[in-house]
Amino acid sequence: MIRLSIQARQALAKLTLPVLVVVSFGVMLLGKADTLLAERARMALADGLAPIYAVLAGPLQDLREAITDGATLWDMRDENLRLRRENEQLRRWQSIALALDAENRRLKAALHWIPDPAASFVTARVVADAGGVYAKAVLLSVGPNHGIKKGEIALDERGLVGRVTEVGERTARVLLITDMNSRIPVILETSRAHAILVGTNGPRPRLMYWPEGTMPQEGERVVTSAEANAFPANLPVGTVHFNSNGTPDVEPAARLQKLEIVRIFDYGLNGVTAPGPQGQAQEQAQSKPTPGRH
Repeated sequence: MIRLSIQARQALAKLTLPVLVVVSFGVMLLGKADTLLAERARMALADGLAPIYAVLAGPLQDLREAITDGATLWDMRDENLRLRRENEQLRRWQSIALALDAENRRLKAALHWIPDPAASFVTARVVADAGGVYAKAVLLSVGPNHGIKKGEIALDERGLVGRVTEVGERTARVLLITDMNSRIPVILETSRAHAILVGTNGPRPRLMYWPEGTMPQEGERVVTSAEANAFPANLPVGTVHFNSNGTPDVEPAARLQKLEIVRIFDYGLNGVTAPGPQGQAQEQAQSKPTPGRH
């Protein structure tokens, strides 16, 4: 160990900061003098460590996959239990559905039931949200000679979407069931009570004007009513859900927030038409053949 006098130690302490500053400036000047030096050093270090990374990458990947597989297997155990319970319920419902279907066929045969004609439809892609803060609508690309008319019914694979309100040569505008201007006659499937579905511009429309003494039930299915000849009967609309205020809303069956493909159905319904020339024009338009239908 080197012994230094007090004066020497004080001198070295005073020189430490200037020396560090000089070294820092030297490193900076060196970096400025050769800008590729730092990059070369980094790449040389990376090249040297690359084989080590390659050797460690395999075991690390296997470890991550093992941990992921373990978590997946643990989740699959609970998932399998849930699926078994659902399968048991579905088997019971399947037997009930088959029995009801057979009974329905026998009753229709005994009554000489004449089924409703199949409705024609046009499939279209949603290309834009044609609504806004105060409106809920979507714009469809339908192509030329589509044959779509105002008032026709739009559905996706799950349920009712809305009605056609405007028609162009290559596009059509559909007013959604959640729009505040939407009024749809519906039936509560369990009680068979009639009501009106009113749009709120929110995610759920609201039930109104149901019969006194018949309260909608939580989870009750809601379907369309044939009143006013605006909608066919029994199109799926959604299920009843009471909000925090105790008001019965309807959770739409259609995926209105993720609409991509919809079908526009022509059920041959006239609805409520205005008297005079406008109503006559609508009747004449509806009597014409509709090209492009399926």
